[in-house]
Amino acid sequence: MVSLNLKSIQEYISSLYGLKVKITYFGDLEKRKEHLKPKLKLKGFGYGKPYLLEFKIRNRRYEAILETMRKDSFGHDYPSDRAQNLILAYQTYNKLPKHAKALDVGVFTKKGKLKSLGDFDEFFILVEKVEGKEYHYDLEEIASKDFLQPLDILRCETLSNYLAKIHSKRKDLPELYIRRFRELVGHGECIMGLIDNYPSNLDFVNEGELKLIEKKCVDWRWKLKNKTYRLCQVHGDFHPWNILFLKDTKFRVLDRSRGEWGEAADDVSSLTINYLFFAIQTKGKLEGPFKKLFETFMEKYLEKTGDEEIFEVIQPFYAWRSLVLASPIWYPTLTSETRRKIINFALNVLDVEKFEFKHVNQYFG
Repeated sequence: MVSLNLKSIQEYISSLYGLKVKITYFGDLEKRKEHLKPKLKLKGFGYGKPYLLEFKIRNRRYEAILETMRKDSFGHDYPSDRAQNLILAYQTYNKLPKHAKALDVGVFTKKGKLKSLGDFDEFFILVEKVEGKEYHYDLEEIASKDFLQPLDILRCETLSNYLAKIHSKRKDLPELYIRRFRELVGHGECIMGLIDNYPSNLDFVNEGELKLIEKKCVDWRWKLKNKTYRLCQVHGDFHPWNILFLKDTKFRVLDRSRGEWGEAADDVSSLTINYLFFAIQTKGKLEGPFKKLFETFMEKYLEKTGDEEIFEVIQPFYAWRSLVLASPIWYPTLTSETRRKIINFALNVLDVEKFEFKHVNQYFG
């Protein structure tokens, strides 16, 4: 709970109106209006906690409701979720006739202050500049030379060990594991969102096949949503464009996505499908240098984690990443043959109970 005092509230309201304000009441809305309580409680659950604020400006009396949102498992697990809802409310309330007016949207600081965000246009984040070279340049060089150097193997092992380490951090929050699979299927950046953005009349996939992928992923969601004991720390978008190597095996990562907790298969699939991706483009199947990298990564990960079960949950994550790679929007220069093999991979892995990482080529047909 946020700890507030009347001075902080008075300073905030005064800055909002640009005039000196006198606070006459701030407290629980229901306790202030107990005599108005209905005999029948029509709604037993609500997201917001309303506080009544009464104040005067130049002897004119004003009333307002200050509302917060509480954390819950209905898509409001993270502060960013609650911020999204409140920002949307502020943007839309005043556009609807007869709706209660939104006066401002703001944040509580850690010191109990109130800050207005009401004049926002777009939000931004400021992060440090990280030196290094994106890992996809390594993969492109391997593809062009068709051989591995010792450093390529070391970097692959380093990334595998890194994931094994961060995935070792666990948490008992079943709702976040369920959320991760819900978002995997239904989020705009994930399976349904990608499918909705595929152009019509493509020569490598038809609507029926995209619909089938979507349906199979829904089935996988129901199959896996109860494996909540697998919840672990994740990156969420661990692909070669978000990994920067500085020197030798030293690296940094960028753009963590969709929350702190999730399924280890998310990260493992995000990186390893790129070994398959480059192999398909250069060899038409998984062989040569990228086969070595793919199997090295998996073997090292298993050695560190012992997580054989990951091959029973990774299928829908591979399907999602396949939809990204096969997309004409994200990868406009691929051949139809390459795209078709990626779609085959998605369809076929969704049909197997256990992913066989040493027999990957069977999934491209």
